Amino acid sequence: MSLPEDLDKFPLAHGEDEKERPQPADEPADEGPNHADLMETMHRTIDRMGKDGTTRGDLKILNRTLRELRYAFKVFQPYRRRRKVTVFGSARTSPAQPAYQQAVEFGRAMAGQGWMVITGAGGGIMEAGNLGAGREMSMGLNILLPFEQRANDVIDGDPKLVTMKYFFTRKLMFVKECSAVVSLPGGLGTLDETCEVLTLLQTGKQTMLPVVLLDSPGGDYWSHFNEFITKTLLADGLISPEDGALYKITDSVQVAVEETLRFYRVYHSMRYVNDTLVLRITQPLSIDDLGQINETFADIVVEGKIEQLAALPEEANEPELADLPRIKLRFNRRNLGRLRMLIDAINDTCPTCKVSSISC
Repeated sequence: MSLPEDLDKFPLAHGEDEKERPQPADEPADEGPNHADLMETMHRTIDRMGKDGTTRGDLKILNRTLRELRYAFKVFQPYRRRRKVTVFGSARTSPAQPAYQQAVEFGRAMAGQGWMVITGAGGGIMEAGNLGAGREMSMGLNILLPFEQRANDVIDGDPKLVTMKYFFTRKLMFVKECSAVVSLPGGLGTLDETCEVLTLLQTGKQTMLPVVLLDSPGGDYWSHFNEFITKTLLADGLISPEDGALYKITDSVQVAVEETLRFYRVYHSMRYVNDTLVLRITQPLSIDDLGQINETFADIVVEGKIEQLAALPEEANEPELADLPRIKLRFNRRNLGRLRMLIDAINDTCPTCKVSSISC
């Protein structure tokens, strides 16, 4: 398969090395030369569980979790530098429904930009996303259920399909391996997945990425969701006003594609180096733009100013990104919605930079 080597044809789909992305995102960059220390710690933990008298049921949970994640890491490894978008949505949406056709259209558009599409590998919206992307550009994270869920025909039997027993391991892979999330209408599972992504972003546990809530044409599924957020959560002081910047609602596939790609117009990726947040960017900011950003976002800087610099020594584990300029700041790690707005402001410094070449 030529897919992992064809990134030169799709430079905008060339992302960070997801194997090197800290999990959770607020962990500092780790340039350790090997993993012997971590393997030793894992062995000690297992030994202690034996001494603790851990029950067989708990050991089965741990054993299955390690097996599932090991295999999933192996499956995703060849595509670790490829940008991917995770698509959530109902397994019960029929091909005749507008949302199904939107998912097909969205998957096709993103694959046309060199992005891969990750779905839950089931029917409905999941099948539609894989259908639009095509088998070669699709990845699937199926879940074992006694009903309803089986791998769709697009991804069934493909080596890029992983079947998992636990929802928590599946959800970890959905967000660990992607550069964007697009949610179409769905049931409790879709709401659970979408809200978890938003929670991870709001708390800084997930690397910042675009989240698009894609309604059916003229639909109100996500607008009702947003109404609850604004009229209840925000009105009662349970979230902050800037948290609304963490997602975008639209009923247009074109807007969903552009929003996803625009996020990486100048911004590339982020890492924490000790207490410093480092934003990698694809081109340097002008002195005027940097000054404006400092003025606008001084409220989220706990010390000093937002500065532009070269790669730090602690980022040596990603030599492919060594030439990218950096923006660094002592971020307060609290106002994540404002951090998203900072990234938007960085992207706005180059309004003519290429985002995509598609027309949906």
